[in-house]
Amino acid sequence: MVTSSVPRLVVAAPSSGSGKTTVATGLMAAFAARGLAVSPHKVGPDYIDPGYHALATGRVGRNLDAYLCGPELVAPLFLHGARGCDIAVVEGVMGLYDGAAGQGELASTAQVAKLLRAPVVLVVDASSQSRSVAALVHGFVSWDPQVRIGGVILNKVASDRHEALLREALESVGVPVLGALRRAATVETPSRHLGLVPVAERGAQAVEAVAAMAAQVSAGCDLEALAALARGAGPLPGAAWDAPGAVAGVTAGPGHDRPARPAEGPAPTIAVAGGAAFTFSYAEHTELLTAAGADVVTFDPLRDGHLPPGTAGLVVGGGFPEVYAAELSANEGLRKEVAALAESGAPVAAECAGLLYLCRELDGRPMCGVLDATARMTERLTLGYRDAVAVGDSVLAGAGTRMRGHEFHRTVVEPGAGAAPAWGVLAPVKRVEGFVERGVHASYLHTHWASSPGAARRFVERCRTS
Repeated sequence: MVTSSVPRLVVAAPSSGSGKTTVATGLMAAFAARGLAVSPHKVGPDYIDPGYHALATGRVGRNLDAYLCGPELVAPLFLHGARGCDIAVVEGVMGLYDGAAGQGELASTAQVAKLLRAPVVLVVDASSQSRSVAALVHGFVSWDPQVRIGGVILNKVASDRHEALLREALESVGVPVLGALRRAATVETPSRHLGLVPVAERGAQAVEAVAAMAAQVSAGCDLEALAALARGAGPLPGAAWDAPGAVAGVTAGPGHDRPARPAEGPAPTIAVAGGAAFTFSYAEHTELLTAAGADVVTFDPLRDGHLPPGTAGLVVGGGFPEVYAAELSANEGLRKEVAALAESGAPVAAECAGLLYLCRELDGRPMCGVLDATARMTERLTLGYRDAVAVGDSVLAGAGTRMRGHEFHRTVVEPGAGAAPAWGVLAPVKRVEGFVERGVHASYLHTHWASSPGAARRFVERCRTS
């Protein structure tokens, strides 16, 4: 059996807002500053934190999502990202034991820690408590004996006296205190309607924030003890995920069990939207498209006046087009090229922000006009995992294909579905949503193609033949 011994640890917390991102990002940067190759990971579907992780480590931040990809892919995807690294740091999501609503431990940080056989460092917001911290930590340690909490980092400690009281209380729990961090405004990152402001929008400010996180963690945490805890994780059985292997193993579609044929013909150019307005993407998507035979070229709809030369297909992922609606609208030449590409029948895959960009207008500003729909901001947050099935054939999936997705937005598109919807959402509420028109597949659902590599293979084949 193939095994790996990548030193690793999971940074978790009792609840959101405890300081996981600050500690995890600072720890990644502190280890990197010591010359270690650090592999950064994030539990769940979050796209923003991995941007800060990438800034801290110089490596692509990767997600580990047991709901979107299945528990069986968590370790392989982790090993894929951690290839050649000296240590891996995994930032958790929400509270340690919080997962997909109503589905037990599924997609929780605790589940991922168990799948990775990794020790957990619990970040505790110690403000407004002293001795009670012992009861809190004891509860998290004893809740699931299979989750190994290897240490605690105390955050938002008010003073030396406060720290002494906290440490004294925790002596009875038997979990070592591996760090104590004071309140510091310099490590705070601004937030807005969907969470932290992405790295791509903050520039030098993001660099300074990550440097401050690294300095705070280096000064307040026992890096040697944390590294030793990571080294004690032990072997992790199984092989690393591999994009070419995933694509090669794809079957021809629902109802067929023959292997997919190797790609033939010249590599089609697939344009992938990037830049500050479209920062939400999983690294594995580009890797799968490349493995399936595409030449992937990133472009910025805020800055580039044209699609890449020879574009045969277009992928527009998630992000914040509502923040940049004026700039996107002003780039009329590019909008017209996108509309013409879609009109020609070329494959176009759009998720969430991409869906908004393809609409006729967003908050009253002209967009690409590919879809006869309008989009606008609302006060209501739509958030959660979704089980979905392809209603009909599209450039991403054959009719009946089951996929899991995630919604995360404060916008609404009217109508919510076209004459040919993209997905039939099965849970939590049955409905249809999205649009399939010509070669366009547009939907609010974020999907992770590592769980369905056939989507990438199908898309590239359509680009080659359209």
